[in-house]
Formats: sequence, structure tokens, C-alpha cells
Amino acid sequence: MTTVAPDSDVRRHELAEFLRSRRERITPEQVGLPRGRRRRTPGLRREEVAQLSAVGVTWYTWLEQAREIQVSPQVLDALARALLLDASERTHLFALAGSLDPAPHAPCPSVTPALRAMLDQLGPIPACIQNSRYDILAYNSAYGRLLCDLDALPPEDRNCLWLAFTNADWRASMADVAEVNRTIVAKFRAAMAEHLAEPAWKALLARLEARSPEFRELWARHEVLGLGAKTKYVRNAHVGLLHLEHTNLWLGPAAGPRLVTMVPVDEESRAGLERLAGLDLTDRRRRPEPLEPSEPLELLAPAAA
Repeated sequence: MTTVAPDSDVRRHELAEFLRSRRERITPEQVGLPRGRRRRTPGLRREEVAQLSAVGVTWYTWLEQAREIQVSPQVLDALARALLLDASERTHLFALAGSLDPAPHAPCPSVTPALRAMLDQLGPIPACIQNSRYDILAYNSAYGRLLCDLDALPPEDRNCLWLAFTNADWRASMADVAEVNRTIVAKFRAAMAEHLAEPAWKALLARLEARSPEFRELWARHEVLGLGAKTKYVRNAHVGLLHLEHTNLWLGPAAGPRLVTMVPVDEESRAGLERLAGLDLTDRRRRPEPLEPSEPLELLAPAAA
């Protein structure tokens, strides 16, 4: 009879092998350490990695031995820096550890210079690029001030779900916040069906449940809803009520990264967006740090309603 190792065991051993391989490729000179005369390892010693990461030698040894120990995101961050991991390797490290990256500021391959230019050129129409988890990966100046001041927020808080339940300005901008929030939770639950085991999705869900009783109540309903175009009213703090059509343009063959636009439905709303764009014409180049690499871009196809 063949037995299959639990997923947690496989992940621990993969993590151990990955750490060991990264440690062995780094020379002491790369991290400012003396080589010494009696170095038998091809790269850094375990105690040197522990020293550079400010963790205990025994603890790090257990990690490379695939022992069943807990690893905090902060320690993983320190290890990633000590081992000089690039963006892809850092993402892989956190995935193997089943943890959410606390500083996911690596450039996002889904947000190309061409897409950033297109966001700028869409102004004064508010537009952003989101992934399927509702992280806001990039936005133009109109979107940045439409619902709240996105530039004032840390990158990890630039998520539509998080803002819908925790940000007072975002909530105040919604003419029907109860219905909007019910809808986004139902869409999030439908999208999460394909990502149930992914750490970043589970971390966002846990964060929302810990922070918002309103979210917990809506999540418990188990409602699901697909994505599609919809008109909505937005009460902008600078220019007043706007009637906009929320549309999605897929940036891949599946419901992953997408270009989101808020197109004015009437002339009053169009004029309002023009006034909003004119509030700060000298600051249109500001961009957020992307959250994390998302799904690769392959096709450009219009979203289904």
C-alpha cells in the first residue's frame, strides 16, 4: 500500500531544500563576511545565515532539517534579505512557508510600462489594474482620488475588499454601501473557489474576519456572484455625486488580472471627472508600489457582462 505524505510535510522539505540551495550559492564576500581558512561548505554556513537574519542557529538548523516549527513572516523577510533572494525567489519562499509576504514590493510583471501609460491616457476616466483578489496593483490619478486618497495608504491596504470594510472615506463615497459590500463579498467568494489553498487569499480572509463584523456576517451567507459591468453612484469628496459604469477588461484568458474603468454615464458626471482631474495636474505620475506578482498577461479580451 502506497502512502502519500501530508502537504505540510512536503512543503517543509521543499522549504528546507530551497533554503539550503540558496545558502550554498552565496559567498561570504557577497554579504561582507570573511572567508577564513577552514571553510568546507561551498557557500555560507548555517550560523552565518542565522547571524545575518538575527535568528537562533538552532532554530535555523531545524528549519533546514524540515522540523515542524512555526515561521513568522518577519523571519521569512529577514531570511529573504540575508539570502539575497530576487523577487521570484522571495515569492517562492513565502509560498513554501504558507505565509503572506509583509513587504511585497517587487515590481509586478502584470503591470507593464505600456499598461501604466494606458492608465494615464485614460484620464480623466478613473482606471486601475486589479488582480482577482481585488488588490489594486496600479491606478491613474483619477482613480487614486475617486473613492479615497490611495496615495496616502500603505501598499498592503490597497485592496478593494479591505477598504470597503475598514476605510471611512471609501465607505462614505458609496451611495449604497450595504449593497455594494454585499456584492463584492459574493464576488470574492466566487473567485476564491479556485484559490482556497493559497496563503495570500487565506490571509486576506482572516484579516477581514478579524477586523469587520459586517464582513463576517456577509461571508456567512455563502452568496456567490460573477463579475460584470454595473452602474453605481459615487459621492466624491471633491466634486460631489457621480454616476459611473464599472467595467472590466480582462488582461488574461481567465478571470485574473483586469483593467477596471469607471466611465461616466451622463454629462454631469463627465464634467465632475474633468474637475476632479484638474485638482492636481502636476502629480499625475505618482504610482503605488505593486503588491505582488499576479497572473501573467497573455491575451487582451473584453470582459463578459
